[in-house]
Amino acid sequence: MRQYDLAPLYRNTVGFDRLFSMLDQLVSVDAAPSYPPYNIERTGENAYRISIAVAGFTDRDLTIEVKENTLSVRGDRKPSEEPKVDVLHQGIAARSFDRRFQLADGVQVTGAALENGLLHLDLVREIPEAKKPKLIPISSNGARTIEAKQAA
Repeated sequence: MRQYDLAPLYRNTVGFDRLFSMLDQLVSVDAAPSYPPYNIERTGENAYRISIAVAGFTDRDLTIEVKENTLSVRGDRKPSEEPKVDVLHQGIAARSFDRRFQLADGVQVTGAALENGLLHLDLVREIPEAKKPKLIPISSNGARTIEAKQAA
């Protein structure tokens, strides 16, 4: 895989640190973890669901945290008190994991549920009022808006 040098872009920009760190992460895809497997679904216009296969984990073994637009899901299985048995084949992974997802601005986690070995995380993108499109009225006959008259 080719490595790209993004250093020239760092010199000419200000305030895009997060964007460049995300680009660096995308360039190094070969080091991306593949466990546990997951799906990302669109469940509505501004709603999403991440489903992570966590067979063998309980809700006490899982930690979900959102910090600075990064969603982290950690699984750390506690040793069981059940007597040890000789496992002839172990196809169900039981190792710890730390899976991270970059969230866009305005995306919030609204809920989490564990059912049938799948951890479902529901997300919604909330567009702030300031970023929603606004219709601007057009005045005619040279009339100024009330705000413009008050400012003058």
